[in-house]
Amino acid sequence: MSDGTLRSVMGATGSGKSTFINCASGSELPVGKGLESCTVDVRTSKPFRMNGRIVTLIDTPGFDDTTRSDTDILSSIAAYLSNTYEHGAKLAGVIYMHRISDFRMGGTSKRNFRIFRELCGDNTLKNVIIVTNMWGNVDPKIGEAREKELITNDKFFKPVLEKGARLMRHHGTQASAHTILRYLVNSQVATLAIQHELVNEHKDLAHTAAGAELARALKEQEVRHDEELKKLRVEMEAAMRAKDEETRQELQEEVEKKRAELERIKNDAERMVETFNAEKARLENAIRLVEEQRKKEAGEQLARLQRQIAEAEVLRKQLAAETAEREAAERKRNAELQEELAKARREAESARTALSNREPSPSFTLPIPFVVWRAAMAWFGAR
Repeated sequence: MSDGTLRSVMGATGSGKSTFINCASGSELPVGKGLESCTVDVRTSKPFRMNGRIVTLIDTPGFDDTTRSDTDILSSIAAYLSNTYEHGAKLAGVIYMHRISDFRMGGTSKRNFRIFRELCGDNTLKNVIIVTNMWGNVDPKIGEAREKELITNDKFFKPVLEKGARLMRHHGTQASAHTILRYLVNSQVATLAIQHELVNEHKDLAHTAAGAELARALKEQEVRHDEELKKLRVEMEAAMRAKDEETRQELQEEVEKKRAELERIKNDAERMVETFNAEKARLENAIRLVEEQRKKEAGEQLARLQRQIAEAEVLRKQLAAETAEREAAERKRNAELQEELAKARREAESARTALSNREPSPSFTLPIPFVVWRAAMAWFGAR
């Protein structure tokens, strides 16, 4: 694993993904209340250092979202993962969040985990950590019993744990979050199954294992809604025969809701590829805009540096010219002082010669050494 690695955090809506990421990274990603969805698009935490590594966590929207369909969610996650993979970024691990406070792992939870497993693939399960959280919301004995069931039941987490995945607890602290993440520090980066299928095998989303699992789940929903619709029609006909207008109207409203839901499910299944392509194009455009902005900022920074270098070069030349001028003046002054000193020496020598050639005079004269000393002092003082 190299510096700057990514770890994806997945799980159902309201399972505590954003809270875990904020706790681990010190980020301030918006957090939903209860089962209300808050994460609409894939987002990343601010990078943080742990064990000498720079780590970034990826916050993904959960299936069974309150505002978007499962098709939209899978398309969003798949588009992000495929785009990052195409740009050379690989995941060093995947964390799946599960609320230990849930009374049971119902059909929706099992469906979500099946999609997650197909999205990862069996070959990357050694890089997967299933994290149970919200232990403070449940009696410890009850939580431990639920944890044991998750580990030992073939319908829950047992199959993936047997293939290398790990189950850990998060207690809501940064220390606990970092303990979990450290198990992924030395993991080799891995290519998820959906990345391999979309990028390397050039499959469309509907023909990936995760896409096929979601399509199967949507088909089950379609069959179930169709059966419920048939029952409502039978009940409505009985109400009409009994001339129970109030009941008939209530059933009619329920029929309309089921029809709309059934139509939505059919549309979700049919538009999976279209939704994925649109989301991928949106992300590619966003990446392009970011890269253009970075290039622009890099260009502006380079221009500023070049201006600073040019200004520094002008200043250097000015300083060099001033230094050269000062040195030239100093050399000239030194030469003048040397000339004065030489002249003084000559005069002193001439005076000495003159004195030696005549009689001593009672008048006062400066000693010869003093004349030489005065000239020397004038030279040194000038320096």
